Amino acid sequence: MKLLRSEAIVLRRIDYGEADRIVTLYARDAGLIKGFAAHARGSRRRFGAALEPFARITLHWQPARGDGLARLREAELQDLRPDLRAELDTLSLAAYGCEVLEALFADGEPHADVFDVLEAYLAALPAGTAQERAAYKLLFELRLLRAAGYLPHLLHCAECGETATPAQVAFSAERGGRLCPSCAGSDFRLRLSPLTLGTLARCLNVAADRFTGFRFGSLTMAEGAAVLGDALRVHLPHALRSQAFVDRFLENATPRQYDKNGP
Repeated sequence: MKLLRSEAIVLRRIDYGEADRIVTLYARDAGLIKGFAAHARGSRRRFGAALEPFARITLHWQPARGDGLARLREAELQDLRPDLRAELDTLSLAAYGCEVLEALFADGEPHADVFDVLEAYLAALPAGTAQERAAYKLLFELRLLRAAGYLPHLLHCAECGETATPAQVAFSAERGGRLCPSCAGSDFRLRLSPLTLGTLARCLNVAADRFTGFRFGSLTMAEGAAVLGDALRVHLPHALRSQAFVDRFLENATPRQYDKNGP
């Protein structure tokens, strides 16, 4: 079977048996790869530290066989990203990003833009302040939802197309996004400023691999997190293991100044 070569980022890995590993990666030209690395824990020449989570590598591999796992033959380490493991916050946010990506793009189709977004997100985390890292998470979620085709309507009512800007609008990811007062009825899962939704929409006009240089107020951060969290809740196939750690980080990074049920 032909040996393939791909640029990839390690999302996670588990030890298997006495010396093997099962590794989940995201490759620029192949999408999500779940692979079996035989004798990886004892082979410094073929793998070394290249199969650690968050590492960017050049992967030599063969497509999946009957067991559904690709065969990982060798990996060349390009960037181990040790700074992501220096703090619990960056470790948790990096793990969260990898887990969200795996859940949204489990179909295995390649998306080079998704690879670039993950690469830029992981690169930005170590140098950011707590508030900046919270903004990076928001931008990462927004861009992945768009890439996956799950971006909610932000600038007009999802049901009637109304674009008027009252003081508050309703938001329901289950109904497609923003809702005008007439369409919302009693379905006010979230009430928020249309200015927040406008800010999120404008962020999509910026290069998808840019994370630094954004400044969001506390209301925009709180409402934006609520909007994207609602969208992810609807579209993710299961609860995320890393969610609890990230929620604790966000409690400290962004003081709670917003009630999702409105005043």
